[in-house]
Amino acid sequence: MRVSARRALVVVVALVVLACASTAGAQIYSWHDASGSLVLSDQAPREHVAGVRTFRVPHSTGDVLSTKPASSAFSETYDTLITQHAEARGLRPDLVRAVVQVESGYNPRAVSSKGALGLMQLMPSTAADLGVRSPFDPEENLRGGTLYLRQLLDRFGGNEELALAAYNAGPTAVDHYGNRVPPYAETQDYVRRVQTQTSAQPAQQTGQTASSAQAAKPATPPPPVHQVCYKITETIDGRTVVRYSDTPPRSGAYEVIR
Repeated sequence: MRVSARRALVVVVALVVLACASTAGAQIYSWHDASGSLVLSDQAPREHVAGVRTFRVPHSTGDVLSTKPASSAFSETYDTLITQHAEARGLRPDLVRAVVQVESGYNPRAVSSKGALGLMQLMPSTAADLGVRSPFDPEENLRGGTLYLRQLLDRFGGNEELALAAYNAGPTAVDHYGNRVPPYAETQDYVRRVQTQTSAQPAQQTGQTASSAQAAKPATPPPPVHQVCYKITETIDGRTVVRYSDTPPRSGAYEVIR
């Protein structure tokens, strides 16, 4: 989860307020993952991480320490723009909706601890490359974010899982790990959270040559062969003998049977 220090404090305070109605105790763990992003969780990190901070929440239960999806009224504010830009880039709108939800929770003014901006959390350098001048403008942000997602899908052969990993960790990180999701806790969690909200599609086959495409098609069956049979009538030793053959006789009477 990408959050600034100020937003982290707001989240902690909100969780404390929400937790006060319960009777048990809980803790919030805060640390920075391998990519430098701030992580807030109600569970301690599974691996050893330096600099873990613990915020004790009295009179609370763990089940209230969760990120809730945006209300339908709030998400529908941008649904027309999401559908418009997703379809313009050949993307599934539900995939873009999931990315927006996980990236910013539909907050057009969201800013991460790394400086990512807006609905689709574009880094300033990425936004500039995409021609986005106002990252906090929902339409510009969605236009740039969907274009970037389209570029990543094309780069990784239509594999949505790798494109999502690259959207979070950068395409060079995916390249570095042999076209696999990098072993970063944040990236793996990011891909999982997006996939829980949309069905990631399998990779599309790209770069197929005309000859290979032709070879992949089932062979066209040859036209049926019309068999011709010859009924041959011969007189042998004063007797009439009838025989059949697929080749005409050199002499004598015969009848063609199709």
